[in-house]
Amino acid sequence: MTDQPTMHQGMPVYGYGAAPDKATVAMIMVHGRGAAPADILSLAEQLDHPEVAYLAPEAATGQWYPYPFIAPVEQNEPWLSSALAAVGEVFDMVASVGIPPERTLLLGFSQGACLALEYAARNPRRYAGVIGLSGALIENGDKPRDYGDAGSMEGTPVFLGCSDNDPHIPEGRLTRTAGLLEELDAQVVLHIYPDMGHTVIMDEITFVRGMIEAVVAESGAGD
Repeated sequence: MTDQPTMHQGMPVYGYGAAPDKATVAMIMVHGRGAAPADILSLAEQLDHPEVAYLAPEAATGQWYPYPFIAPVEQNEPWLSSALAAVGEVFDMVASVGIPPERTLLLGFSQGACLALEYAARNPRRYAGVIGLSGALIENGDKPRDYGDAGSMEGTPVFLGCSDNDPHIPEGRLTRTAGLLEELDAQVVLHIYPDMGHTVIMDEITFVRGMIEAVVAESGAGD
């Protein structure tokens, strides 16, 4: 299974909202397993802001990697490396039209949240914000990961939202993810919701809207 020729490279990227070359801020949105860009872009409709370009890459075969995020990392290769590279390609796309990482938010749900968080931890720098909805860092089975030598997220705001009894995301992985990102100098807000299930709720959407408004305000849009 490891001889897949292209995996996620060359897959389309779908958009919503402002055209990237007209936007002030970008949000890269990463869909979950068995989903599609249209699913994650339905959140963009609720987060809509006229200054923001929402961009969602598509995973080959509808999944970013085949095994659970708590599996040993090598079991998910080479899909995982290809998926991380696909996220990086979208960052390159928005940078090419003048939107740097510090004006780009990265959001994912479920498997997409795990991928988004992993990308940020492996590529630490100042982002406009990182949002993990029902996801956690892709750790190496039960072996602790150490991202400390990778660099600094320079105070990047991070929001983690998940249920206390999510069937896919153990609560201990959430708290460990928060701690590891704080070690990378991120400013982490962790909301664990009672009996929420594996979904997105309005409280999370409201929080993310606030993150978007803050980035747009800092960018000086409309001045």
